[in-house]
Amino acid sequence: MKAFLPADRDVVLCECFARDGLQHETVILPTADKAALIGRFAGIGFTRVEATSYSNPTVIPQFSDASEVLRILPRKEGVYYKATCANVRAVERAVADQAQGFGANEISLLVSATDSHSMKNLARSREDQWANIANMVAAAGGRFRLIGTISMAFDCPFEGHVDPNVVMRDAARFAALGVRHVTLGDTTGVATPLTTRALFKRMQSELPEVEAIAHFHDTRGTGLVNYVAAFEVGVRYFDCAFGGVGGHPVKVKYGGGYTGNVTTEDLVDLFEAMGVRTGIDMGALLDVAQQCEAALGRELQGRVTRSGLNPLYRPKAAIAVQPQGAMA
Repeated sequence: MKAFLPADRDVVLCECFARDGLQHETVILPTADKAALIGRFAGIGFTRVEATSYSNPTVIPQFSDASEVLRILPRKEGVYYKATCANVRAVERAVADQAQGFGANEISLLVSATDSHSMKNLARSREDQWANIANMVAAAGGRFRLIGTISMAFDCPFEGHVDPNVVMRDAARFAALGVRHVTLGDTTGVATPLTTRALFKRMQSELPEVEAIAHFHDTRGTGLVNYVAAFEVGVRYFDCAFGGVGGHPVKVKYGGGYTGNVTTEDLVDLFEAMGVRTGIDMGALLDVAQQCEAALGRELQGRVTRSGLNPLYRPKAAIAVQPQGAMA
């Protein structure tokens, strides 16, 4: 896998608060507030932002304003604004919005590695969903960057162990449909650094034309270490959400009902302290984290929001101008 990265960063992070985060919330944010937060995410350096979902509003009412959010949000050049699509009707809505001069420029297509989760999450079998995905790709007609997402890539609360061969076949099916970005989802936070390295190394070896995206949950406090493990084997695209919110729709619970995303502010702080450039404005990072807390009206899970940034973090430019022989 060879990531195409902007010159100012070593990784590309996708901020998922406005979609994967809000789907888990009972509070429904005003449309203008959602758009303002999305604009803020792009403004501090995120080049991928999950903006909304073309979901059935009777199932996930948090996104009944999907088109309006996309219509009013401020756009920044070079940013991909992603919408999640579960079926052909959702893609058709995305196409219609784009035809009106607004809309997403990236959409995600969902499949599960197990039938039980597919029925629970998408109300159809895996094979029915794969037929659905082929129709969705056709409906998209090359208008968007397509992201294939494989949920339950590491384990399933309904079926237990997930065969890595199944995950690799699913990734290959996406590639055969022309989907060149594929997300492996640790949906209930069961992956370890060992299983993370093994699956992504295999994906890199078998599907070098595919850009792998890591989407891990921090259910068991392993999200950050798994992201470092994925980075070490060449993954350069990562999903995260301010405050660690999200994970699954409010009405669809598994994994004990707690499957929060990897916390954006903690991940950015860790990568930058490691010397891995995220391209995110560190001076504004915690301000935005606090704005997300204010939007939901409660303290969220970000550790550095409370503790402050790692004092070992120093911009690379500052390190480069140190006089020779200076103490480290």
